[in-house]
Amino acid sequence: MTTIHLTTRIKAPCHIAFDIARNIDIHQQSATKTKEKAIAGKTSGLIELGETVTWKGKHFGLYIKHQSIISQMEYPNSFVDEQLKGHFKAFKHTHLFEEQNGITIMQDILEYETPYGIFGKLFDKLLLKNHLKNFLSSRNTILKRISEKK
Repeated sequence: MTTIHLTTRIKAPCHIAFDIARNIDIHQQSATKTKEKAIAGKTSGLIELGETVTWKGKHFGLYIKHQSIISQMEYPNSFVDEQLKGHFKAFKHTHLFEEQNGITIMQDILEYETPYGIFGKLFDKLLLKNHLKNFLSSRNTILKRISEKK
């Protein structure tokens, strides 16, 4: 299992950052490099507990689909999306929000496991982990910018 942990400081109230992070339209806006589109389930607006979304995006030159469900939510402090269908053996993304002195500390904890045994582990070590870390960092920069304008 691989874990990526990112922390982003946002000059905005917790509930603003929380809602921006779970907004399907803003996710699509923040993922233009991978051409991600919500194609099934919840396809726009704020995703809620128990709702699913299927994403289609271009990663490593291939279009792939990833269906996830919001399996946990505690407004405005946390939500978890987990893969239902996709290319990972396991995939869980925990989003945490804590407000301190007018600053929201947003944490991403992404835990995943690749299929294909040693080949999947090698692909993860050589390419996938950095790709996902860069994807999240780029996305968080946009979420921060939008949240701080509200």
